[in-house]
Amino acid sequence: MTDRQQATTSDTGSAVRLALIVGALGVVFGDIGTSPIYTIQTVFNPGDPHPVPVSTENVFGIVSLVFWSVMIIVTVTYILLAMRADNDGEGGIMALITLLRRWSAQRGRRAAAVLAGVGIFGAALFFGDSMITPAISVLSAVEGLKVVEESLDELVVPITAVIIVLLFLVQKRGTAAVGRVFGPVMIVWFVAIGACGVAGIAHHPDILKALSPMYALNFLVGNFGIAFFALAAVVLAVTGAEALYADMGHFGRRPITRAWLILVFPACVLSYMGQGALILEDSRNISSPFFLLVPEWGRLPMVVLATAATVIASQAVITGAFSVASQAAQLGYLPRLRIAHTSESRIGQIYVPWVNWLLMVSVLTLVFAFRSSAALAFAFGMAVTGTITITTSLFLYVARQRWHAPLWLVGAGGGLLIAVDLLFLAANMTKLVHGAWLPLLIGLTMFTVMNTWQRGREIVTSERERREGSLHEFIDQLRNGKKPMRRVPGAAIFLNRGKRTAPLAMRANVEHNHVRHDHVVIMSIETEPVPRVPADQRVVVDDLGYADDGITHVTAKFGYAETPDVPGALAMLDPATTEGRIPLDQASYFLSKIELQRGDRPTMAAWRKRLFIATSYIAADAAEHFALPRERTVIMGAHIDV
Repeated sequence: MTDRQQATTSDTGSAVRLALIVGALGVVFGDIGTSPIYTIQTVFNPGDPHPVPVSTENVFGIVSLVFWSVMIIVTVTYILLAMRADNDGEGGIMALITLLRRWSAQRGRRAAAVLAGVGIFGAALFFGDSMITPAISVLSAVEGLKVVEESLDELVVPITAVIIVLLFLVQKRGTAAVGRVFGPVMIVWFVAIGACGVAGIAHHPDILKALSPMYALNFLVGNFGIAFFALAAVVLAVTGAEALYADMGHFGRRPITRAWLILVFPACVLSYMGQGALILEDSRNISSPFFLLVPEWGRLPMVVLATAATVIASQAVITGAFSVASQAAQLGYLPRLRIAHTSESRIGQIYVPWVNWLLMVSVLTLVFAFRSSAALAFAFGMAVTGTITITTSLFLYVARQRWHAPLWLVGAGGGLLIAVDLLFLAANMTKLVHGAWLPLLIGLTMFTVMNTWQRGREIVTSERERREGSLHEFIDQLRNGKKPMRRVPGAAIFLNRGKRTAPLAMRANVEHNHVRHDHVVIMSIETEPVPRVPADQRVVVDDLGYADDGITHVTAKFGYAETPDVPGALAMLDPATTEGRIPLDQASYFLSKIELQRGDRPTMAAWRKRLFIATSYIAADAAEHFALPRERTVIMGAHIDV
């Protein structure tokens, strides 16, 4: 390679890395990057059930507590530790659950299975976070209009609703497209809030002393009665940490880490410091310290910029919800959902229509029900702290069992991290009657749906296997002539769940139509616990014991971030392994469609049976999901009682 080619390659690599960092700024950091708008304001909010009195000691303590909370939870727990526990590039709590399930399957560890169940509840809480974040973020920004002109108060909710609708409408354009637009906006945002923070610090530079952890510790120990309740608001500074982790599959660990350490973290710290300095200068500034930190001439432009930034904050959790829902469906905790992959270069960039519209309706409902960011703030922290605590616990188990981290290190370092998380969780429990019940209700609802679907799938699979019977016995009967039938030209592809049982559609074809095709392929789709499967490992062929009967079993393997393409996988087959070339351009595809109905067997409670059947209606169309040609796809149905 010449020097010029090396330079070109280096320049291209640098451009790609820069593009990923800018894209990450536009998608990943919106949530945590807009926390300065409402965190300090909420801590000193006089309407809080447990407000923090304004005093020099308390301001120093709160600012120090915010700084060290972000340092410990975001920088240490997520950036330096949790993001190293990826599943072939994919991050988030579902990636940890995948690692735990793989571990329990290999070693039979009950602890891993139990922790995976706890992780599902954490994923369910994240859905609550995904609903609350867009509502509180956009509301808090648009409420800046009241600082500019009090008479604009009535327009806050309608403007917020319009912005949220537009946000969800553009999701189908894909994460990469959204990131390219939002990235430059977030760069301007972080530079602006950092500059305003510096201006505030310049008026009261003593606030920089709050960087010392002693101020946080003294505030906690000396004023525990006040500090404990304040933690429920301080935790707002770390909202978006789980979304940051869940979005790792979209951009990768390194671009996210670099963007956080170089721009996002310093800008947020400067803003918090500046707001603290402003309150020290005049205690009346607690009403809206973020916007009051901005010069009067720049407040309206800052409201516009903040609104754009909070729209981007919503983007972080929306894309995170897409990732979590997709992985949950692949692991069997949700029905098969229609998923659109929106990037050719990054396989993790996806759009899930059903989740998108569900979130939009939920967010709008919250906006019209709560009507202010202050009212939603009480609910926000519970979803965040619950998910963070569970993620930390799962990570520590993975670090000990899979990476063999020393017990003393996991116990000491992990114990400190868990203690911090549990302290925040306990503080948020005090807000239960003031709105913290909402994310718990959403989380419990999603947890119930996910566990019911998993249990229902087990029941249906067991009954289906009983009806299908042994595939090898069925093949023997066909070969021995015990099933009277006529062979017809062409190829038939029967999709099946494995090779232990015979496809219901194939049984029906033989027993009712008394025919079989010259070429028969029984095809199973396996979702591997990795984002994607290499092409040379895509298909595995089994002649089922007879190399001359024209019947072959094919296992096609796909990663959980891939869209199963059955015709594409079949085209990779070697004719030598399938008793000749399969005429795929004329092949017929057969699907066995299961109609569910409530039965009398005591498999689940009646209400769970109804929930399972109702949930099945959101499943994506199988022919579309597996990329089958509709004009050559035959669907044959069967009833199964749940």
